[in-house]
Amino acid sequence: MKTNKAYGVDLGWLSQLEARGIHWVDQEEKEVDPFGAMKEMGADSVRLRIFVNPPKESYWTKKDGTVCMLGFCDAESVLAVSKRVKEAGMRLMLDFHYSDHFADPQYQDIPQEWENEDVEGLTKRVYQHTKDVLQLFVANDVIPEWVQVGNEINPGLLLPVGSCKDHPEQMIAFLNAGYEAVKDVCPGCQVITHISCVNYREYCDPFLETFFHFGGKTDILGFSYYPYWYEKMIPDNGEKNADLFYNPLIYYAQVYQKPVMICEVGGPETDEKGTYQLLLNTMEAVRQVPDNMGLGVFYWEPEVGAELLPDKYPLGAAIAVDEHTIRFTGALAAYKDHQSRCR
Repeated sequence: MKTNKAYGVDLGWLSQLEARGIHWVDQEEKEVDPFGAMKEMGADSVRLRIFVNPPKESYWTKKDGTVCMLGFCDAESVLAVSKRVKEAGMRLMLDFHYSDHFADPQYQDIPQEWENEDVEGLTKRVYQHTKDVLQLFVANDVIPEWVQVGNEINPGLLLPVGSCKDHPEQMIAFLNAGYEAVKDVCPGCQVITHISCVNYREYCDPFLETFFHFGGKTDILGFSYYPYWYEKMIPDNGEKNADLFYNPLIYYAQVYQKPVMICEVGGPETDEKGTYQLLLNTMEAVRQVPDNMGLGVFYWEPEVGAELLPDKYPLGAAIAVDEHTIRFTGALAAYKDHQSRCR
C-alpha cells in the first residue's frame, strides 16, 4: 500500500458548474483552470461521487424542502471528469453512494429502481452496480486508487433494510458485496469504509464495533470532520475542543489495525484564515497517526461559492464573484504549506 499522504479535493459539483458557464479566477482575478489552480495550492488527488440513477436535472429536494444541486454524478459523467483528473496527473477516489442522490447520516435511500428487491436482490444490485461502473472505468484506462463503498454510513445503507442497528448482517452483506466487486475488477484498488463525526466516538463506535463483529471487509477507515456542523448539531457537553480530534484517529488505527483517512473536511468560505488553519490542523492530525497509518485528507467541494448553490452551502474554499465567476480563497494553500513543513 502506498503511504504517501493524499492531499485531496472533492469536485462532484465541478462539471455541473462548468455546464452553467461558470469559470474560476485566482486571488488576482486571473482566470485559471480549476485543476491547475488546486494543484498549485498543493492538491494531488480528487474524489468524485457516483449515484445510481440520479435525476436528469441533477437537483434533489430533501424532505424539508431544501433544494440541493447534485452535480453530474452518473457513471458516464464521472468518467469524463475522471479522465481529466488522470490527465492532470492526480490520483482518483470514487465514492459510491448507493442511492439516486446524496447518502449521509440523514439519508440512505434505496435507489428507486431497486426498491422492490429483497435482501438477496439488493446484495446482487450492489455488487453488479459497483462492478459495472468500475468495468466502464477500466475499459477507458481510468483506474482509481481508492473506492468508497458507501458514504457516511453510520446508520447503515439502503435503509431500512441495511440498518446498522436493526439488520447488521444485511448491512454487512451489502458492504461486502461492494468490496468484492471492487477487488474483482480492480484488485489493487484500496476500499474505504466511510463514516461521519470522527471526533465523536459515540457516533462512530457503534458502527465500527458492529462492522468488524459481523465480518465487514475493508482496507481503510475513512471519516468526515466538520467542526462547523458539529457545533450546530451536537449538544455542548463542555468537551468541544480541537484536541479531541487527535486521539480518535490514533485510537481507530490501533484498535482496528486499519489505516485511516479524512475523506471530507471543510470550513466556512468566509473565514479564509480559519479554514486554512483547520486544514493544516487536520493534516497534522493525520500525520501523527503512527506507522504511516494516516493516509490523507480530502476537502469537500472547495471549488464552489455559496451564492451559486440553491442551498447556499457555506463550506467551499472559494467565493462567488458574480453569477459566472468563482474566486478561490487561499485556504487550500495549507496543502502546499504542510507538504513543505514535512519535507
